[in-house]
Amino acid sequence: MSFGPEFDAGFRARLHELLRWRRDVRHFRQDRLPPGAIERLIEIACLAPSVGLSQPWRFVLVEAAEPRAAIRANFAACNRAALAEYSPDRANRYARLKLAGLEEAPCQVAVFADPDTEQGRGLGRLTMPEMIPYSAVAAVHTLWLAARAEGIAMGWVSILDPAAVRDILDVPRSWLLIGYFCLGYARLDDDLPELEREGWEMRRPVDDFLVRR
Repeated sequence: MSFGPEFDAGFRARLHELLRWRRDVRHFRQDRLPPGAIERLIEIACLAPSVGLSQPWRFVLVEAAEPRAAIRANFAACNRAALAEYSPDRANRYARLKLAGLEEAPCQVAVFADPDTEQGRGLGRLTMPEMIPYSAVAAVHTLWLAARAEGIAMGWVSILDPAAVRDILDVPRSWLLIGYFCLGYARLDDDLPELEREGWEMRRPVDDFLVRR
């Protein structure tokens, strides 16, 4: 016996399609999102599971020109440092990758986890305190799927200095940066990851990750 709504085979097929078409997008059009869209998507993201119902996620909408410019400058510096770590051949391939949509994306959101939140009363954190950032990551994934379901693309910018991002956005130093995200409408829609198209890495079969005991 099942409780709650039943999700039929058609729904499950569409859900699988949504998961397959969720892409980490770098190429955005500059069209603005509809009014209230990002707030609605964040509200959906807050339906994600969290340890002890702590809801430790913190969303920072980055709208002003000055912090956006500072984020772009930090990305450029971190990207140069990353480039220097690769061999010449790998560096050439790395340099051809487009790793951020910071210039074009109309909507930008930083997501943090608050490890000091009192909500949840510490439940489930004693042995695994990392459940706080894990919970925020679950909210990010929920946001990503909700956005894609509305035809809104999302890209994760990880080549940033977390301490610098906290300072730029003037948030508590205890907050943990989960990621900086660009949202907007994609210039190109493809169900193949861009890094796979560029030959940087290939998706592996599930048997490579499945361990049985």
